[in-house]
Amino acid sequence: MVFSEAGQMNKKIVETGLEAVKKGGEILKQGFGKSQKISFKGEIDLVTEIDRLAEKTVAGFLSKELPAYDLLAEEGSGRLSGAPYRWILDPLDGTTNYAHGYPCFCISLALECNGELVWGAVYDPIREELFTAEKGKGAFLNRRSIRVSPTDRLDRAMLCTGFPYDVRESNENNLNFLERFVKTAQAIRRDGSAALDLCYVAAGRFDGFWEMKLKPWDIAAGALIVSEAGGRATGFNNTKLDLDKGEVLASNSRIHDEMAGILMKNPGKGK
Repeated sequence: MVFSEAGQMNKKIVETGLEAVKKGGEILKQGFGKSQKISFKGEIDLVTEIDRLAEKTVAGFLSKELPAYDLLAEEGSGRLSGAPYRWILDPLDGTTNYAHGYPCFCISLALECNGELVWGAVYDPIREELFTAEKGKGAFLNRRSIRVSPTDRLDRAMLCTGFPYDVRESNENNLNFLERFVKTAQAIRRDGSAALDLCYVAAGRFDGFWEMKLKPWDIAAGALIVSEAGGRATGFNNTKLDLDKGEVLASNSRIHDEMAGILMKNPGKGK
């Protein structure tokens, strides 16, 4: 059982998830700044030997500790048997940053129960920042409660976004949305790690975030952390978040409708 009759999440599950992200994070930390074997999954979509090593280590640990649970992971490890419980793992979110020695990356792990996100953790091993959330229990950074920002005007908001890996080939590339928000928000950043961007919204460092063509492992843990910190995470059209659709709009709730209005207004194509 994931939850007890009192609504408490199973201690074994939480401890397993936390140990898993720390094991993966230690691998990322030890390999950072060292020469990497790099291959390409697309024109600009990198994968390193550290991605694979971290995923293999975490997947193996999760399988050993909770063998009945499914696992969806970026580099193809895991098990998909239709079990009611499913881990969603990104062993290294921010691979391009990592490969270039830019210290903005993390490991992200979430747990679904019958399709509903119930637990998530995002760990930045360089800053030693561990973001966690359990459904209905709030969001935390290194065990301290976090909340979204109080900013209530888009023109005073600092936002974050990212660009899809097919930005060179596809007309649906986020550039049109970027132009709109550049003209309406106070500032925009592009850090290259969607999982961390979502956590930064949860911690009040960013007021809002949007991105398209993401994968479930990019979004899952961070979206739950945002929601548990008092924010909102939806699709661009302001409806329930669909991990498989790949688009996410996250905010402190106060500017959410205004951001959604910009994303929905004559969406068209990118430039």
